[in-house]
Amino acid sequence: MAKIISVGTAVPPYEIEQEEVRNFAKELFEESYENIDRMLTIFENTSIQKRRFSRPREWFETERSFSERNQAYIETACQLGEEAILTCLNGTGLKPHDIDHIFFISTTGMATPSIDAYLINRLEMDIHIKRTPIWGLGCAGGVAGLARAYEYARAFPESRVLLLALECCGLTFRRNDMSKSNLVATSLFGDGAAAVLVAGEEAHIPHPVEGPEIVDTMSTVWPHSLDVMGWEINDDGLKVIFSKNIPAIVRNQIKPVVDQFLERRQLDLSRVEHYITHPGGIKVVQAYQETLGVPVDKFKHAYSVLKSFGNMSSATVLFVLERELLESHTYGSYGLMAALGPGFSSEMLLLRWGSEASGRLPSRRQHLKKQIKWLQGGTHV
Repeated sequence: MAKIISVGTAVPPYEIEQEEVRNFAKELFEESYENIDRMLTIFENTSIQKRRFSRPREWFETERSFSERNQAYIETACQLGEEAILTCLNGTGLKPHDIDHIFFISTTGMATPSIDAYLINRLEMDIHIKRTPIWGLGCAGGVAGLARAYEYARAFPESRVLLLALECCGLTFRRNDMSKSNLVATSLFGDGAAAVLVAGEEAHIPHPVEGPEIVDTMSTVWPHSLDVMGWEINDDGLKVIFSKNIPAIVRNQIKPVVDQFLERRQLDLSRVEHYITHPGGIKVVQAYQETLGVPVDKFKHAYSVLKSFGNMSSATVLFVLERELLESHTYGSYGLMAALGPGFSSEMLLLRWGSEASGRLPSRRQHLKKQIKWLQGGTHV
């Protein structure tokens, strides 16, 4: 089985409170809508307190060309990608040069060579490293990318695989787009990056952590749903497509595919203890909770990430995973990782912490404490 070893995250320096974004949106949209104050209640209803952006708020007061925004994406992606990767590898005993394959996931900017090539140079990674850039998966990209990393690590059990999901959603903002979808997007999206280290069964990790095994994956693409979510690519950039029916789709469509996924392993929802879901918005998380019949506390990390960072597209669910790994888990316990994206599509992973016969696992937090103690001259890890 391939195993998740560690997660590292990175966010840009500009933190903007939700109230400040709301005021900015009011100035921008009020001439287009007579009922702007009523529409702006979406900012309070998101449960988001603050978000991080690649540029300060003042930068967005001027209309920027697609080219200028995309150049800002490349610059930010290189900075955040490097930070996320180094944070992910910290404490594992591995260096960037030790990675065998890198999967790069993004949907909010474009570059050829792709960003992974920039990072291979910046981090002096192995010149023979394999790389797979994947574009266009949107919010589903974090889980889909982790599934592809798992499949590679299972096929090549000695490999150490890195997933990097990186999004600069704020840089896709188009001042001249007065649509309701753009107003909703302005209330939700932020920037961030996350890296995950996945190890094959025979891979050498100098300082291993007892992270969860990836047991299975499942992808679903619902027919006749292309218009639910995505981009409309225009001369001046990427125009967001955002259906108001997404929460209803979750309520109606998710449980059957979750049940089908678990049945493949002779499991049902009663066996799932941990939920690592992409918080696309407060209504989406609530729809997951309601349709699966799961207590609200099972989604505490999804709510927490949404509150502090907003929706960072593909990277967001990996921020949730990072927080989940800081917990202690019973051996043999299962976790469900899930995200939705353009297509309209669902991506899921089944995780398992250790074997049924054992007691408790050391958490990532405990591992880091032991590493610090060792560095200070205490007991060797």
